[in-house]
Amino acid sequence: MKRNFYSRLQKSILVFISILLITACSINKPTVKIYFQEDAKIQFAVNEISSVLEDKGVAAKIVDSEEADIIFKIQNNDALKSEGFRLKVSDKIVVEGFDAAGAMYGGLELAEQIKLYGIEGVNEVQQNPYMELRGTKFNVPLDLRTPSYTAPSDAAQNNIPEMWNFDFWKEYIDNLARYRYNYISLWSLHPFPSLVKVPGYEDVALDDVQRSTHDWEENYSTSGWGFCEPEILENPEIIKELSMDEKIEFWQKVMAYGKSRNVDFYFVTWNIFVHGAKDKYGITDEAENPVTTDYFRKSVKQMFVTYPDLAGIGLTTGENMYDYSFEEKEDWAFNTYAQGVLDAAKEMPDRKFTFIHRQHMAGAKDIAKKFKPLIDHENIEFIFSFKYAKAHVMSATSQPYHEGFVKDIVGMKTIWTMRNDDNYYFRWGAPDFVREFIQNVPYDVSRGFYYGSDQWVWGREFTMKDEYAHSPRQIEITKHWYHWMMWGRLGYNPGITNERFKQILQAKYSEVDSEKLFEAWQEASMIYPTTTGFHWGPLDFQWYIEGCKSRPGYARNETGFHDVNRFISLPPHPRSGNQSIPDFVKMVKAGEATQLKTPIDVSNQLHQHADKSLAILEALEPVSDSELEITLQDIRTMALLGKYYAFKIAGSTQLALYKETKNSEYQKKAIDELEKALAAWKNYSDAALKQNKNPLWTNRVGYVDWIKITKWVADDIKIAKEG
Repeated sequence: MKRNFYSRLQKSILVFISILLITACSINKPTVKIYFQEDAKIQFAVNEISSVLEDKGVAAKIVDSEEADIIFKIQNNDALKSEGFRLKVSDKIVVEGFDAAGAMYGGLELAEQIKLYGIEGVNEVQQNPYMELRGTKFNVPLDLRTPSYTAPSDAAQNNIPEMWNFDFWKEYIDNLARYRYNYISLWSLHPFPSLVKVPGYEDVALDDVQRSTHDWEENYSTSGWGFCEPEILENPEIIKELSMDEKIEFWQKVMAYGKSRNVDFYFVTWNIFVHGAKDKYGITDEAENPVTTDYFRKSVKQMFVTYPDLAGIGLTTGENMYDYSFEEKEDWAFNTYAQGVLDAAKEMPDRKFTFIHRQHMAGAKDIAKKFKPLIDHENIEFIFSFKYAKAHVMSATSQPYHEGFVKDIVGMKTIWTMRNDDNYYFRWGAPDFVREFIQNVPYDVSRGFYYGSDQWVWGREFTMKDEYAHSPRQIEITKHWYHWMMWGRLGYNPGITNERFKQILQAKYSEVDSEKLFEAWQEASMIYPTTTGFHWGPLDFQWYIEGCKSRPGYARNETGFHDVNRFISLPPHPRSGNQSIPDFVKMVKAGEATQLKTPIDVSNQLHQHADKSLAILEALEPVSDSELEITLQDIRTMALLGKYYAFKIAGSTQLALYKETKNSEYQKKAIDELEKALAAWKNYSDAALKQNKNPLWTNRVGYVDWIKITKWVADDIKIAKEG
């Protein structure tokens, strides 16, 4: 009994000593007092500030008076715009925001400055958003029965479960807020059966989440056809059991969370698709079917009725409307989507709505006339959408495709589609390119942009080999954090300097000199626009740089591989400043000169980017940070890809000269360059395969198999030898 008493006494003394130690540490720990009016957006920023203070050994204390060290204020004045902020530094730090969103961004800026410079090094700054809308384009694979445009691919099939995982959306939205994005556009062929119960069409609503176990074909229509064939639908697996009511509750929660981070949600559709609803109640994909018209109109209204935080809806007339005239397409679009929005606006007169109409397979002036009731409505914002750089922003910082469109929308605004159908595998990062690209976008007609892909689902990564992958696997925009951060941050403020990016890199990767890392990363990343600016396949199915592939038809062969003949025949991007190989051959024969970059210049430029990056990487000391090590390997892999294209472009040029002149010296040079290209491709594929899974099944260019492609690369040498 006495032994138990002493044992209890010893434990009590130990607990008491622990409390004294903790209290002493707390007393000695410096404290920063923070005051803010309760708001979820500002709370998020305060949490970020508290976290970085804690990392620096400083406690953060929330107080209820302005006798604080950091004060948040909502300050509407002429200097600030919506989402704008100002940091004022004196004996205290004041974060002024035009609104709660601005205060949040100001708080995030403050957190970053504290992380980089310490609280004593915080600088005064004022920022307003450059682009008002800064969003992501996200092809959302909701279900086997309601597919996205990306459905027949590894990226979509791997990510169907993630679309119903709140933890995924929470991390995704938090990062979007940090990167200064303020909306998500979710794209689907026909999402309604997975999202709403439509009055009069209740049986269309789908319970559960399904994925097909069918052995998919390699290639499907690039117009979205064939994704719900009987053999696909008849082989389902249920990957999540959810009633429609539970699905609705899930998406209400996701959208509400987005609202708490200043991230709105839009749904954008391609038309006319009726996946999940076909033949129920007589619904078909025919524009002249009155049941279809009624169903779509009520579905659009029901989206707003069901989701109070849904900001807007958008559509494309095209894809599955080839048999209809422009007038028939726009009549249908107005009678369905526009009328649905007008119905919702009538029922909810205090609510604001956004309506997005893609200018795709349609004419802007005629659309504006047809949709005038929406344009004139005080509670509806009508915005056009235009594919600014076709499918490849990584091509040239100046683009020509919007020029006629801009003339047609005088007095109106557009959201620019910024398509990245180039870079999926490797961690890309070229701030100079992104900054110049954004600043060249025509500002006066810009409402903003959304950035994303049609050949990829930016969900949770699945390509890393298990031994290199995080557990759980990273979401894509965490894996590619630098890439996604720079588009969002530079969209908000293109004035962010390279020095700030270097400081961010240094804070994240303390083992490496950030100057060297920044330069190596940017040089390797410039392989993408330098190559695609020269070898210009405008659409996603026409060119994928990481596999040197397209669909077979565009490659003019059975494999889809872009061989030397296709490198000779395919012209450069019209604003790249590059000369085509045929024009170069004509110039050489004529003994003339050019102000354009010749193919040889482009080849040399690729060598320079790659060699600079590889030299920096070679000189770096070994690192212990696994994330940094993986990143450095990606940078090296991109640089090696550049070596391949440098040799390939030079070899293609020499072969074209030989074909025209029959001078055997050109043929010898071509063979030499293409043999070097083969060695470079092997180096690239070896580097890529070190930490990545392959083959990859894509929905636009089919299977990308780096080992199989090696044989096709070798065939270029045979082509050159045969002349």
